[in-house]
Amino acid sequence: MNVIETDQFEQVEMIRLGYGPIGSPLMSVWMYELDGLVIDTGQHHMAKAVKSLLPEKKISRIALTHHHEDHSGNAAMLSAAYAIPVMAHAPAAAKLKRGFPIRPYQYLVWGKAPSVDVLPLTGVIETDRFALTSIKTPGHSSDHTVFLEKKRGWLFAGDLYLGERIKYFRSDERLDDQIRSLKKVLQFEFDVLFCAHNPCLTNGKSKIKNKLQFLEDFYGQVKILAAKGFNEKAIIKALDPATDRLIKWFTMGNVSFSNMVRSAMASIRRDR
Repeated sequence: MNVIETDQFEQVEMIRLGYGPIGSPLMSVWMYELDGLVIDTGQHHMAKAVKSLLPEKKISRIALTHHHEDHSGNAAMLSAAYAIPVMAHAPAAAKLKRGFPIRPYQYLVWGKAPSVDVLPLTGVIETDRFALTSIKTPGHSSDHTVFLEKKRGWLFAGDLYLGERIKYFRSDERLDDQIRSLKKVLQFEFDVLFCAHNPCLTNGKSKIKNKLQFLEDFYGQVKILAAKGFNEKAIIKALDPATDRLIKWFTMGNVSFSNMVRSAMASIRRDR
């Protein structure tokens, strides 16, 4: 079952895309359009829906928060169909140009993002009415970027937020980088959080603060146990909420609570 939903918040068009190979979608993806600028492009499994929802007269450019297939999945299609440029942080541009491998579960849920030529982002993306500052925010991925519209208080956050209390990490996520990135965006003023999976149209900054506090507390818990002599396996056992069994099995271990602990342990080793 597929889910397609559109909404409008002030001058931003919000497009929700959900793809379910069997039954309801496992996770929805939100993409955004303002003044002809498309921010992220959704999963490739929803390519036909994306094209029908974004008529040519409205599209002039695409900006990607990072290379992951649920964000870049339709960049190549839209770029070719409407002869428009795609922009991303330089490391993401390199990955998207050469293509990147994905695991079977990622192909099933999102689909593979076709390769596409991408222009490196400059500091500010200007449209007729808005100016979006690109801010590098690694952690969820090494190439992650958010876009801030300072006058409106809008933060297009990609996967920086997701939720206040994170249950698990991908194997390549870095806890210390995420904490630094959350602190970085909190230096700015914003209220609207255009998250790619969980948009929050009010109190966005307080939600970012809450996520930062949660991750810092989690890091502190792991550090205390490590100082007591607990090894990685023992810490995982002590803190494991047992909520990730299905997702861990489905992703063959690529997404799990254990990865959060491992990332925290790696951060502790780097801090020594």
